[in-house]
Amino acid sequence: MLTVAVLISGSGSNLRALLEAASHPDFPARIVVVGADRDAEGLAHAEAFGIPSFTVPFRSFDNREAWGEELARQLDVWTPDLIVLSGLMRLLPAALVARYAPQIINTHPAYLPEFPGAHGVRDALAAGVTQTGASVIVVDDGVDSGPILAQERVPVQEDDTEHALHERIKPVERRLLIDVVRRVATGELVLTH
Repeated sequence: MLTVAVLISGSGSNLRALLEAASHPDFPARIVVVGADRDAEGLAHAEAFGIPSFTVPFRSFDNREAWGEELARQLDVWTPDLIVLSGLMRLLPAALVARYAPQIINTHPAYLPEFPGAHGVRDALAAGVTQTGASVIVVDDGVDSGPILAQERVPVQEDDTEHALHERIKPVERRLLIDVVRRVATGELVLTH
């Protein structure tokens, strides 16, 4: 059984979908802990499913590296086989990525390598494209630059707002994430740098 740690910053909608999938007896992975970089709303999902959680507040540390060291200490308690960044709005320090790579994956609301970074949906709208998408990648030490594990296109509608487009991308992200975790757990998908 693949053990998974999930790291969040916000409401945890992708986390919720993954918790629901993992609660089915035939799903080959179990979430063992949920961590956050702030007092995130999404921690309530972990509590609802009886999953332990921890918080490592970014602002409590002098720098990203010190924050990353404490995050690693918390993760090491659970020895997860896979770490899922699910709306974690912080770049992980290179030392933390190197420690766990390639066993860290991330979702992104764009069809990478198009529109990397924190504002993928906004950037797609600003570029005037007719389609964007969702991606699941292996985390490397760049910004949304790791190997692509799964992705799917999502059309942009003429009257789309950032919120409306993002709401259409989220279900695709969730489905892709659940499928990637399942495929990693069954050995169908092997993570590489």
